[in-house]
Amino acid sequence: MFDNEISIEDLKTFSEEELVAQAFEEAFKDDELIKESSQTLTEHLGTRRTDNRISVTELASFERSEREVDSSTIHDPSDYVARDNKGSDKSKSNKRKRGKNVHQKNAVDEDYVLKVEQLAKIKEKQEEEKAAARLHSFNGSCSSSHSASTSSSKIGRMTSLKSISSGTKVRAANARGHIAVHFPEVVLCIEVYHYKKTWVKTQEFLVLGRQFLTEMRDRIYCITDEIMKKTGQDDPSGYFLVEDVFCNDFRHPAAVDYSKPILNWLQDSKSEALEKWESIASGELPQKQKALLGSKIGPQLPHFKTAKMQVTRFCDLRFRLGAGYLYCHQGDCKHQVVIRDMRLIHPEDVQNRAAYPLITFQPKLRFQKCSVCKIFKAVKVTVDDKWAAENPCYFCDLCYYMLHYVNGSLLYDDFSVYEYLHE
Repeated sequence: MFDNEISIEDLKTFSEEELVAQAFEEAFKDDELIKESSQTLTEHLGTRRTDNRISVTELASFERSEREVDSSTIHDPSDYVARDNKGSDKSKSNKRKRGKNVHQKNAVDEDYVLKVEQLAKIKEKQEEEKAAARLHSFNGSCSSSHSASTSSSKIGRMTSLKSISSGTKVRAANARGHIAVHFPEVVLCIEVYHYKKTWVKTQEFLVLGRQFLTEMRDRIYCITDEIMKKTGQDDPSGYFLVEDVFCNDFRHPAAVDYSKPILNWLQDSKSEALEKWESIASGELPQKQKALLGSKIGPQLPHFKTAKMQVTRFCDLRFRLGAGYLYCHQGDCKHQVVIRDMRLIHPEDVQNRAAYPLITFQPKLRFQKCSVCKIFKAVKVTVDDKWAAENPCYFCDLCYYMLHYVNGSLLYDDFSVYEYLHE
């Protein structure tokens, strides 16, 4: 055991009531009024101070009032004379005894005040130690009004930031390096839709006006690209059709101009192309115009042009907000592209040009588990498999080879098997 060991009692923090009760107990050890006086003082403090705190001045004033009451009601000599006008020896002895009691009472009261002052100093020292032990983030020196105003200003500032960025969940983790954005800069919000479910949005981007179209094409995700890579038939060709401009991607040497067959067909079959274009462009307004003006004025084919995607910027294009445009890749996989919004960049946007295009929306991919083990993700799917429990049936690598192979040889081949990626 160490000499400077601290007990639990030394670490205990006393409340106001406990300190006052200790003062009474030490001051009135041999007095029968300990409990009554302590209860009276506690009730008096409870009614006067709702926060359970008392100062030395209040204790002293309370002690003086008690002394005045005792001296005026009990210890006044004139009161004793008025009560006993006959003046017997018994009354004199009683006066001497009461005078002695008054002297003892005064001595006890002085001792009581000293004890209360000592305990008040102990309490004050405890408060100072607690204040010094507080964390720096909970600074007790600042006023409540200042802290309230500071917190309210912070809340207002955070609310404004939240309202600005609530609809945009930006992911810029793949940005390499830092390239400052040149002002003024335009930010476009572009949506890409599913190639079959044309009403389902698959991605949403924030693109800068000075960026090339190829930068956005490289961020567009389509499962068709993954399937073609798996089968070894990946085609790097593709184009964006914005208004009357075919923007072709010629970065790869094996890329093909997808727009060339379309332009040749428009040149060779104008009547058929005009008829199809009329059916596409027909609406309520063209029908009314045709009914009023006759067939003299009808829809005319646009003058389509071509451009290279890798040298064309978004600010070089003419487009309409909310209109649907076309993105074509892997031969005939077509997606609708909509430029939903256009605005100037503001300080709350990401200021790193290398982070754009920013993906602000992309649905979570769903994966099938192996139909056999129900543990691992499926990597193959079979159709018309006679030994499979389902049709189609999903397999992980281990389960697929355990069911279909023995010593490296295929047991049967009267089924179709495909690579599985995700839903």
